[in-house]
Amino acid sequence: MTTTLDYLSVEDALPAAIITLNRPQQLNPLSTGLMKELASELERQAKRAEVRAIVLKGAGRAFSAGHDLKEMQDRSLDEERDIFAVCDKLMTTVQSVPVPVIAAPHGIATAAGCQLVATCDLAIASDDCRFATSGVRYGLFCSTPGVAVARNVGRKNAMDMLLTGRFIDAATAERWGLINRAVPLEQLDAEVMALVNELAQLRRYALSLGKEGFYQQIDEKQAEAYRLMGEAISCNAVAPDGQEGIAAFVEKRAPKWKNGS
Repeated sequence: MTTTLDYLSVEDALPAAIITLNRPQQLNPLSTGLMKELASELERQAKRAEVRAIVLKGAGRAFSAGHDLKEMQDRSLDEERDIFAVCDKLMTTVQSVPVPVIAAPHGIATAAGCQLVATCDLAIASDDCRFATSGVRYGLFCSTPGVAVARNVGRKNAMDMLLTGRFIDAATAERWGLINRAVPLEQLDAEVMALVNELAQLRRYALSLGKEGFYQQIDEKQAEAYRLMGEAISCNAVAPDGQEGIAAFVEKRAPKWKNGS
């Protein structure tokens, strides 16, 4: 079943919810309306026990060309700040919802569209997809996209993208770590759903705890990261899932999970 919202279409493809940015004529720009709707929909879908992963796609020829620049014309400083606060909230939501969020870009993913791909937990792209933080070519340095991109591709590669605004192809994006892998366009949906089904075999509690902890520790100093993760894995170990998994390993048997999720 597919539901059409103001800016999105949402398909139930359990165990996944597939959310498609649905302004194809404009190359799916991240307007404030779309960003707010997407953040709300991510939170709504993540609350459903049967949803084990969320997939983000773009309708038409592209994933997303970035912010809606028409919306940014003739605005006051406070109004511009409000737009980017909405964007920050969306990116934070992607990483805070308790299920994996998988980007499946095709065509192009530029500026904030590239930021959204970089922010997702996982990304499988079509092999014809191209990526850029191209704002500098229009006098608007991609400062906020740079936050997410630099946390994926390393400083020198990030600065290459940010300072030149050049496109990189999917093979380069995979090599640099912006995406997990690139596949032919006609195989993209099948590859993404194979990943979803793999994740659905794992315990939701463990994935949720692990995702939360990963983002908590990733930018901390090593000692603090180990403190945070020591607490997380201790809580995981004493939880019913952890105890059953440990017992199954010791007893050389398959785990017997409760509640089936």
